[in-house]
Amino acid sequence: MMTKSCSRFRGSILPSAAILTLAALATQTANAETIFTVNGVDVDSAVVDTYFESRLGGQGAQATPEQREVLMQELRDIYLLTTQADAKALEAEPRIAAQIEIQKRGILAQAVAGRFFDNLEITEEELLNEYNEQVKLAPPLQFKARHILVESQGEAVEIISQLDGGADFAELAREKSIGPTGPNGGDLDWFSPDTMVGPFSAAVQAMENGTYSKEPVQTQFGWHVILLEDSRESTPPTFEASRQNIEGAVRNNKFQAYIESLRNANAE
Repeated sequence: MMTKSCSRFRGSILPSAAILTLAALATQTANAETIFTVNGVDVDSAVVDTYFESRLGGQGAQATPEQREVLMQELRDIYLLTTQADAKALEAEPRIAAQIEIQKRGILAQAVAGRFFDNLEITEEELLNEYNEQVKLAPPLQFKARHILVESQGEAVEIISQLDGGADFAELAREKSIGPTGPNGGDLDWFSPDTMVGPFSAAVQAMENGTYSKEPVQTQFGWHVILLEDSRESTPPTFEASRQNIEGAVRNNKFQAYIESLRNANAE
């Protein structure tokens, strides 16, 4: 494969659903009731619920009786171990203290981020502005191509020599290519250049329709021989079709601006 993990319309970087669930549960502590006690330490329902959510991927409320029994014993064991006489001394060890501090700060940071997103307001104008910006940044052309991926430059040079001699590109791809599109004759169908790794994208954009690369193209996946079959003008998705991604981009932009404002305030 030579695709990279990106799309024309940027996605959002949001706190995970599990973290948000845990943060919401944390606000219920004031109404929590004691479920069990271990060595004089009370363990309340908020702790139990949070542990179940974390262990069951946010599905703690759907735990079966058997799961609840197992998880409750796990939690009791955690408290048994951490209330032993040497636990306090271990807690003070620099490395363990640092790990506890990092975990605490990470949870708090996610909770603060979650509250930021919960209170975030986005206008239709902001969404339209982001959409228009993304349309302007989108590559103007799409390409239809085939490729043959091999492990060495020498193999790629030999394939180009065979193509120069009149060999069929699709047949060579089925015979020689180690990429997943090999069995399909190397067919990549239509793609936008920003979905491909840099060297592959640059090579395709420099080619003319109906030609194949006269020099092997190297990427982190190996060596490519490329056949550009056709090109066409890109048609961006409609605003409504991309609305979810656009909203995610706006949310992320606002969060990044918020982070930057905190950095600047701290630097003063």
